[in-house]
Amino acid sequence: MSLFRLDELPDQGFSKVHVPLMGPSLCVGFPSPADDFVENALELPRWLVPNPPATFLGRMAGDSMHDAGIFDGDIACVDRSLKPGHGSVVVAAVDGEMSIRRMVVQGDTARLAFDNADLPVYALEELAKVDVWGVVRFTIRWHISRARQRR
Repeated sequence: MSLFRLDELPDQGFSKVHVPLMGPSLCVGFPSPADDFVENALELPRWLVPNPPATFLGRMAGDSMHDAGIFDGDIACVDRSLKPGHGSVVVAAVDGEMSIRRMVVQGDTARLAFDNADLPVYALEELAKVDVWGVVRFTIRWHISRARQRR
């Protein structure tokens, strides 16, 4: 197991940034960050968010990415400044509805795949309109039940 030592943290050290939390959930429809649909903001360590102006958070809904370890209720940190490539988990507007998928590039063809073996893969050019909004840097997940959190 590899752990960071304090002297190995990036130069930003322990400074913090506020990252907007957009709502509602990413997988069931999500207005663009340009619509200023900010539900709240979370304070995160600066070294987790290298480009704050291009970063936003969104809640996950559904089970389309459970094989990637992304579950209903998780919070995804999305960086719009990163260039997506083969294997990237991306947030994409598919016919105007925001969704999270894995990008698969084979030759000249890019596809968006669910990380759930029960759901289909399809080529981007088969869709009416697809815009990749950003790459998921990481997710935040509670490991205790919501009922226990309220105590």
